[in-house]
Amino acid sequence: MKGTQGTFWKKSYDPGIDDLDPVLWETTLDKVYHQSMDAFPKRAALAFMGVEISFADLDQYANRFAHLLLSNRFKKGDVVGISLPNIPEYVIAILGTLKAGCVVSGVSPLLSADEMAFQLKNSDAKAFVTLDAIFEKHLTCIHSTLPELKLVVAASVGGFLPGVKRFLGKLLGKIPKGRVTPLKGKTIVKFHYILHAKSVSSARPDIDIFPDDIAYLQYTGGTTGTPKGAEMTHRNAVADMVIVSTWLHLKKGKETALSAFPLFHIAGLFTSSVFLSYGITQILIPNPRDTDRICTDMETYKPFFTANVPSLYHLLMENPKFKHMDHSNLKICITAAAAYPEDSQKKLETIIGKGKLIEAYGMTETSPLTAMNPVNGKKKLGSIGLPLPNTDIKLVDPQTRNQVAQGEPGEICIKGPQVMKGYYKLHEEIKNIMDAQGYLYTGDVAIQDAEGYLTIVDRTKDMINVSGFKVFSKKIEDILAAHPAILEIATIGILDPQKPGSEMVKAYVTIDKGLEFHGGEDAVKADIMAFAKQKLAAYEVPKEIEFRTELPLTSVGKLDKKALRKEIDGFNPALTR
Repeated sequence: MKGTQGTFWKKSYDPGIDDLDPVLWETTLDKVYHQSMDAFPKRAALAFMGVEISFADLDQYANRFAHLLLSNRFKKGDVVGISLPNIPEYVIAILGTLKAGCVVSGVSPLLSADEMAFQLKNSDAKAFVTLDAIFEKHLTCIHSTLPELKLVVAASVGGFLPGVKRFLGKLLGKIPKGRVTPLKGKTIVKFHYILHAKSVSSARPDIDIFPDDIAYLQYTGGTTGTPKGAEMTHRNAVADMVIVSTWLHLKKGKETALSAFPLFHIAGLFTSSVFLSYGITQILIPNPRDTDRICTDMETYKPFFTANVPSLYHLLMENPKFKHMDHSNLKICITAAAAYPEDSQKKLETIIGKGKLIEAYGMTETSPLTAMNPVNGKKKLGSIGLPLPNTDIKLVDPQTRNQVAQGEPGEICIKGPQVMKGYYKLHEEIKNIMDAQGYLYTGDVAIQDAEGYLTIVDRTKDMINVSGFKVFSKKIEDILAAHPAILEIATIGILDPQKPGSEMVKAYVTIDKGLEFHGGEDAVKADIMAFAKQKLAAYEVPKEIEFRTELPLTSVGKLDKKALRKEIDGFNPALTR
């Protein structure tokens, strides 16, 4: 890698792309956003269910939110937890929090009450912005355990919709609702009040904010244990934003984009920040499973850019509207946050057009993106692309931490300006995942080819040990996904009862009910097994195949192997994976 071969992957960059001057990220997010708001005041910043909000109005709404925090004696560095779907109030809360010098912490609305309480308590959140429905269902149960929480702001999914649509939505059950009641020791404010009360200022607050100040406290998915809060500075966030925007050849003040990544996740937070900083209109999708709504918005606004998790592209491909739409205006189609089998990528490109799909790679701790396929140059389906400018990588043996030879699998280690400051309250933890040279150990195993393209083969925790052989679950999944009966597949390692200390591969599969197989599920299972034996080494072939109507997903649409392992753990206490 860089230490021995230099950044050889740069020869595969698009013409004109190279490392950028670090002075570009010696600024703060609020200053970057103000540039767009001042340059494109009348342009629509947000499009939500037929309602548009200009950059000028968004600026004023965010200023009001900031002044609400300041009037409640919030200080620079105080944490604001936000648990909302992708609605305008979320973007307003993000911007307002940053303008006040406070810290944004996304809280998934899908968390249980106990999980929500853990994150709010662990982050020392002093404010919580949430839906009225979550207020009634969860907050009323946990508020007494949160002494640090002083301010609660309650919003509604239909807050920005016209009155008739809002009324009908609630009446028909399409808009969730809940009662907002007093809570002892906490100030309760309805979001609508902030936007319209004459007593709340709409002027930009004057707060000294610096590049080293914390902007985001984003909690990891907890796939390796208790969730941890990754601290990202303004410099981290702006650096990744500038690097990726340059890589994508974005133009300011033009075009419309659609991302269904949830804003509480780093991927959604990041894509939204790119759109805001470049004066790009962003379409907000409150329910990513509502593919009819997505198709309607795509037909109306004809976005040039989409960014989604692979499972959503899978849902879209099943919608006849998406298949028959005119996708000529769509130029960039980003996929990230989860593995996307090459066969499925090819199917998507038959619909949207060849060369538009760009696979990217990142993680919460890196703000998030660190690798991506080129926009104009060679794209390799199934590859996460090239290390981004100003980003160095090395691949190491997970056990010895020695660099591996080119073409050999190794754990991805990242060094760059987007790497987080550390974990909140766990400052010693950074030593376990970062070496003396400043490389962050990601836990993802990849192979890098001679042109610099990286292909993920597994996560270190997902590697399956079959009698001493390292089995990469992603390899198995990618190969078996080509079987015509398989819609989705996830593989994990389970203890082999015949071989103590060894594992065997188990596959969980959803099948295409539209295909006819004589002999029922047993015949389908036998056919998949025969296909696996033909394509895989003997030790890689699943010893068990289990059919499911659906596979468990995380809150951002990733296959949730942790949930599958929990099922096995419950069945076999000896399993410690």
